[in-house]
Amino acid sequence: MKFKFKNLLATSCLVFSSLSATAQESVLPFRNPDLPLEQRINDLIGRLTLDEKVQMMKHASPAIPRLGIPAYNWWNEALHGVARTPEKVTSFPQAIAMAATFDTEALQKMGDITSTEGRALFNEALKAGKGIAQYRGLTYWTPNINIFRDPRWGRGQETYGEDPYLTAKMGAAIVRGLEGNDPYYLKAVACAKHFAVHSGPEHNRHVFDARPSTFDLWDTYLPAFHELIVKTGVHGVMCAYNRLDGQPCCGNDPLMVDILRNQWHFEGYVTTDCGAMNDFYSGHNTHPDATSAMSDALLAGTDLECGNLYKQLAEGVRKGLHSERDVNTSLKRLLRILFKIGMFDPQERVPYSSIGKNVIECDAHKQHAYLMAQESMVLLKNKNNILPLNSSKIKSIALVGPNADNPSTLLANYFGTPSEIITPRISLERRFDNKIKINYMQGCGLVKPLENAPSAAEIAKKAAKSDVIIFVGGLSADYEGEAGDAGAGGFAGFDSGDRSDISLPKVQMQLLKELKKTGRPIIVVNMTGSAVAMEWENRNVDAILQAWYGGQAAGDAITDILFGDYNPSGRLPVTVYASTDDLPPFESYSMIGRTYRYFRGKPLFPFGFGLSYTSFAYSQIKCAAKSGTSQSVTVTATVTNTGKKAGDEVAQLYITHPQDGNHIIPVCSLKGFKRVHLNPGESKTISFELTPHDLSLTNDEGNWMVNAGEMSIFIGGGQPKYTEGVSCKLTLEGDAYQVL
Repeated sequence: MKFKFKNLLATSCLVFSSLSATAQESVLPFRNPDLPLEQRINDLIGRLTLDEKVQMMKHASPAIPRLGIPAYNWWNEALHGVARTPEKVTSFPQAIAMAATFDTEALQKMGDITSTEGRALFNEALKAGKGIAQYRGLTYWTPNINIFRDPRWGRGQETYGEDPYLTAKMGAAIVRGLEGNDPYYLKAVACAKHFAVHSGPEHNRHVFDARPSTFDLWDTYLPAFHELIVKTGVHGVMCAYNRLDGQPCCGNDPLMVDILRNQWHFEGYVTTDCGAMNDFYSGHNTHPDATSAMSDALLAGTDLECGNLYKQLAEGVRKGLHSERDVNTSLKRLLRILFKIGMFDPQERVPYSSIGKNVIECDAHKQHAYLMAQESMVLLKNKNNILPLNSSKIKSIALVGPNADNPSTLLANYFGTPSEIITPRISLERRFDNKIKINYMQGCGLVKPLENAPSAAEIAKKAAKSDVIIFVGGLSADYEGEAGDAGAGGFAGFDSGDRSDISLPKVQMQLLKELKKTGRPIIVVNMTGSAVAMEWENRNVDAILQAWYGGQAAGDAITDILFGDYNPSGRLPVTVYASTDDLPPFESYSMIGRTYRYFRGKPLFPFGFGLSYTSFAYSQIKCAAKSGTSQSVTVTATVTNTGKKAGDEVAQLYITHPQDGNHIIPVCSLKGFKRVHLNPGESKTISFELTPHDLSLTNDEGNWMVNAGEMSIFIGGGQPKYTEGVSCKLTLEGDAYQVL
């Protein structure tokens, strides 16, 4: 088996009256919603001049008044809520935090809420009759399903972690939520990015040539794209800045033509990343000029340019580099999207046209942001069960650290701004009022000391007067993020949004070491979008809570967990390494030594790990193998809450194949997960269906490979090496799996 996976939202008077549409125009075939879609698209194509066509293939597509076509800007963002709009909107935790929930249902609902708020803003823009400006459209350039292969990559926070399976399932969930379930109209349009093999570094992304092995390409970098494109039916794809094996991704024939269009039969639209077309001739130096570059991208199937160079496609036609028919092919894919969001239809025909701005930041939306913040946070250490804190026994808390009262940190990047951002300081002071004294001291900046502020020793002296110290540190999107956005660099350990050292910044470590001298219990709340090597912290503090960038309700979620009003249930979507020295060279795209699947050292905290205030036990595993390797295998097990507190468990299924010395084989691979809520003493039976693909491996040529050896199927609260669980074994006899 070859591992290539063969297997307008308003009435016409509202939208077009300001554009001087005439009565005759209103009955043109492309405006008739009762005609077949392809007939309408062909009618509109036939009415456009070549210059009008290529103008419509830029992200800022201008109005065409003679046909009553409004301007439409394709560029919009919705990474963790509607982004970059002046209106106040609901802001959810950053993507990496939502990955830590291992909750596809919650993520799909988050996507649905986001598209609801986005539809409200879109509908308001339509009513204004001035076209759809940037950050007002319904074409969201999310999700980012690149693999977080290295914790130094600043944009890793935008992803769903290091594992292809988890990334695929979480990415598919948000696509379903954003795009809706209407049989014809799209509620919004999702876009899988960045296609493909794009996971840093940031500083050289406009010139970088990624050269993964065929094995790594098909085993790690492409599976999530296959899930979203082939199985989920996402309608958009964004090609990446970098080259892949010497060709820019947006003009890469094997990637864009062979895999995306021919093998995967993708019929949606492809957009460039913003400014990527300039890189063809000014960064990658693969093309002599803009016209030849635009032509190659078009012929490779790139339909839309985020930039202003695609207007040169008309010149390409005149020079014979491509035909107008090639232009039509791409434009048809773009128009199909515009028709399916209802741009050219009467308001009453579009099921989402009645969504009004009253839904934005409604109580249900804010409550879901709160829930996802709670579910996302991962308790990494809890020495002597110091947590949850007993509020009746604490008189004062020293709240220290650069993120204890830093609202911008909670919003990460690609964010929308809510009406209220609840920091830990705000939450603690509200929650306990005069019952517990909150002694807040920032102590230091994220990467440098504060000017004219007390020294670390002075801060520690004051903190020693409190019963417990809560240190809220980490990073922010000013220091880790996308090149150009992470603008607060210039400090040792940071480069264009990436990190060169995965430890906490030295200024925070110095403060923590002074706080340690007080002898008071120390709880570290770490806000980052990536894994931090907290080796000293793990040995010296009493508790560690990984809080990520938790969105508008992060402060309340943190307080809930610290005081036991919510039982922590997040699980790590990344490996936390003990040191930067554990990492291979950043620019190497080989997966050897990377992520839990191929790292053979000892992690500080493993992928899938997370503590709870209760305990869970697994029993009664059953594997039912059907006849033939083309059939699925059903695995069931019972999970029981054996503790005294209700809580959520994230049951994880891993497959371990025997190492044969002839192929690259993962240490183990996640192939299923379920979040279940259990009261004390309660049991539930969980079930997984493992497909033939789940049970197979990838060989060096990128082919599916059925391993004839004995494989282990494990179900537990984490990886088999680090947690208790239950397992069964399968082996292949003839053409059928046998349960041992």
